[in-house]
Amino acid sequence: MKKTLLLLLFFSTALGAYAQTLELYLKEAELNSPVIQAMELRYNIAREKVNEVNTLPNTTIGAGYFVSEPETRTGPQRARLSVTQMLPWFGTITARENYASSMAEAEYVEIAIAKRKLALSVAQSYYTLYANKAKQDVLDKNVQLLDTYEKLALTSVEVGKASAVDVLKLQIRQNELQQQKEVLEQQYLAEQAVFNNLLNREESISVEVVGEMDIPVEDPMVEKETLTLNPELLKYDQLYESVVQSELLNQKENAPSLGIGLDYVTVSERSDMDFSDNGKDILMPMVSLSIPIFSNRVKSVTKQNQLRQKEIELQKTERLNVLENAFAKAVSQRNEARIAHATQTKNLQQAKDAEEILIKSYETGTIDFNDVLDIQELQLKFQTNQIQSIQLYYVQSAIINYLINK
Repeated sequence: MKKTLLLLLFFSTALGAYAQTLELYLKEAELNSPVIQAMELRYNIAREKVNEVNTLPNTTIGAGYFVSEPETRTGPQRARLSVTQMLPWFGTITARENYASSMAEAEYVEIAIAKRKLALSVAQSYYTLYANKAKQDVLDKNVQLLDTYEKLALTSVEVGKASAVDVLKLQIRQNELQQQKEVLEQQYLAEQAVFNNLLNREESISVEVVGEMDIPVEDPMVEKETLTLNPELLKYDQLYESVVQSELLNQKENAPSLGIGLDYVTVSERSDMDFSDNGKDILMPMVSLSIPIFSNRVKSVTKQNQLRQKEIELQKTERLNVLENAFAKAVSQRNEARIAHATQTKNLQQAKDAEEILIKSYETGTIDFNDVLDIQELQLKFQTNQIQSIQLYYVQSAIINYLINK
C-alpha cells in the first residue's frame, strides 16, 4: 500500500455543500492526533528494522600465545591470530529484508485504519453538535411564537374572550422550552469538549458548525464491491504476506552458512640451523561450512506458518462479514432517515396549516389556546424529529463512506 494514501475526504460525496468546514476539522484532527503520530513513529521503527537485518554476523577475532612453544621445521611457534567471518546462504539477507518490510507495511495499514476511525469519530461528533445547535434554534423560534400567542391571549383576556389560565399555560410552556434549551446548551458544551479532544486541542475552543443542513434529493452512488479495499481487510492481506515472507526466511535460514577466515602464526628463528625459511611466519586461509543437520525447529516453524495463514484467512472472512453487516445496516438506517424526514416535512406543513387556521379563528374571536399549545407542541416535535433525521442520515453516510471509500 502506498504511503500517499489520503483518507481525509471520506465524507465529501455525502456532505455536498457542507463538506468544507468538516474537511478542515478532519485535517486538523489527523495532524494533531497523538495516536496517529505514535503509530507513524512505530511504522518508522519498523521501516528501520529493514536496515537492522541488512547486516552480517559479527566478525570473530582470536588471539593466542603458546606457553609451551611447539617446534616446527622452520622454528618454534610463539603466537596465533585468527579472523573468521560467517556468511549466510545466498538470498538469506534479502529474505530478512523482505520479511521486515512486510511487517512495516502491516504497521502502515494500521495507520490507515486509525485515520479512518478518527475521521468517523470527528464526523459523528460534528453532526451531534449540528443537531444540538439546530434544536436550540428551533426552541428559540418556538419561544418567540409562544410570546406572540401570549400577547394574543392577554388581549383576549382584556376583552373577555380568554381567561388568565390560558396566559399562565402559555407562560408555563415557555418556561419548559427555556429549560430544554438550557439543557441542550450544557449538552453542547460537553459534546464540544469531546470534539476538541478528538482534535487534540483545548476543550473550551468554540466549534463552528453549519447553520443549516438538509438531506440531498438523491443519495451518493455507493459501490459495495469496494468494501474489499477497506484497510480493515487489507490488514489481513498484509499479515498473510508477512507470514509468506516469514516462511521464505525460515527456509533460507535452514540452508548452510559459509565461513571464511585467516590464521596468522608467528614463528621464531632456530638458532641451531641456518636456512631460507628460518623463522618464517605461517599464514593460513580457511573456509568453513555450517550445516543444519537437526531441522526439527524449521519443520515446526513451517507448520506454525501454515496454521497462521489459515487463521488469517478465517479472520478476514469473519471481518468481511462484520463489515458487510455494518454496511447493510447503515444503508437501511440512512433510507429510514430519508423516509422519516419526508414524513416529518409533511406533518410540519400540516401543523403550520392548522396554525394558520387558529390565527384566522382569532380574528373571529373563537381562538382556543389549548389548541394553540397542542399545535405548538406538535410543531416542535416534528421539527425536532426532522433534525434528528438529518443527523441520522449524515451519520450513516459517514459510516458508509468509512466502509467503502478507497
